[in-house]
Amino acid sequence: MARTIISTAHAPAAIGTYSQAVRVGNTVYLSGQIGLDPASMQLVDGIDAQIVRVFDNLKAVAEAAGGSLADVVKLNVFLTDLAHFARVNEVMASYFFQPFPARAAVGVAALPRGALVEADAVMVVAD
Repeated sequence: MARTIISTAHAPAAIGTYSQAVRVGNTVYLSGQIGLDPASMQLVDGIDAQIVRVFDNLKAVAEAAGGSLADVVKLNVFLTDLAHFARVNEVMASYFFQPFPARAAVGVAALPRGALVEADAVMVVAD
């Protein structure tokens, strides 16, 4: 099955050897997003701003792939401090609506560029 590489200037450019997203058939695999501002490529300040930026970045990549966050079926959230998990839930409620995607939340020791939060997703879109 053919792979289509998804890229948009509305989300941060890849900072490594990966694509923003890859579509295979109706499934789109969205790479992890941290709180980088796509224009400046700088990490936004603070956990609240980073959570919002992560979801804004995922939304931009989802739209570039021809879908939306409503098409996300699996979401993984990585936090350097699980005390911020409740805040992720609060912000997530403004981006995702029922039925919510499946989700994992994982505490990690560190994230790229000193980020406090990262999220990746799997999305299923129509032909």
